[in-house]
Amino acid sequence: MAEPPPSEAPPQTQLVQANSATRALNILGDRWTLMILYLAFQRVRRFDEFQGSIGLARSLLIDRLRRLQKAGVFEKVRYQERPIREEYHLTEMGLDLYSLALMIVRWEKRWFYDPANPAHRLTHTCGKAFTPEFRCRCCGELVSPRDVYVEEGPGAGLDPSPPPRVQRRSIVPSGSLNQGNPMLDRAFQVLGDRWTSHVIASAFLGRRRFNDFQNALGVAPNILADRLSRLVDLGVLRKELYQQRPDRWEYRLTDEGRDLYPLIAELNRWGDRWLAGGKGPPLITYHRPCGHELVSKVTCDQCHEEVTAFNVTPPQR
Repeated sequence: MAEPPPSEAPPQTQLVQANSATRALNILGDRWTLMILYLAFQRVRRFDEFQGSIGLARSLLIDRLRRLQKAGVFEKVRYQERPIREEYHLTEMGLDLYSLALMIVRWEKRWFYDPANPAHRLTHTCGKAFTPEFRCRCCGELVSPRDVYVEEGPGAGLDPSPPPRVQRRSIVPSGSLNQGNPMLDRAFQVLGDRWTSHVIASAFLGRRRFNDFQNALGVAPNILADRLSRLVDLGVLRKELYQQRPDRWEYRLTDEGRDLYPLIAELNRWGDRWLAGGKGPPLITYHRPCGHELVSKVTCDQCHEEVTAFNVTPPQR
């Protein structure tokens, strides 16, 4: 009897440059996850309230809530004994995502303002509707991507490339969910898929060419081509020809794309704090105008005071 063919060796995991934004996106880079967090910051805590607001299949909602609980973003708190019923409360780790949520609101409000969208009408304790600002805590100045540079930190090294997921990408047509609840649809189109978000974060590290993105992310070529094309269609990236015969293209951030920098910076900050382990941050960002390591703060554009989860009135849903 012929011997059975030897089993194939499992594919080796590709190693890529360690990056806190990448680590954060492995947890958060999903449309449904972003929707859940958006609602959690509006004081939504119960399963039926999440489901009624998002219109997500029960099994998918259970999966996303379980992932967030496992990651440490949520904890279950019992509020009824007979029958047992539990709520999902943001932990300290989860509450620390509020500035990221504000940066999502900031970007969408600046580029796709809709007066009917409650998220675009946040009110600060100064009594005014405001647009969040991203500032350097040291010098107090507004921060843009041209104002910063990055150096390796104590946690520099290699991480396994993001693992594949069983689920298809969580991009759906705008307005097809949410049960009439006007969430941040445009932002979720841009950020609500892990690989799309990874490409944006990688672009802020100076990557422009297809092979550079692929080597940095460890992503399959067909997936990368799809996400680059999508980001061009969405106006976040633009294609520029840099070689002819054969034609080769670079992908550069547009003005709209560059304005996503505060969001990527907050992903880095959150990942540095919660996902770096004992090694420290893989990369350290410095603010050129003052020369200090960038420590961010979010302020109100009306009174310029700091904004936190405790001094903002959530929008009415």
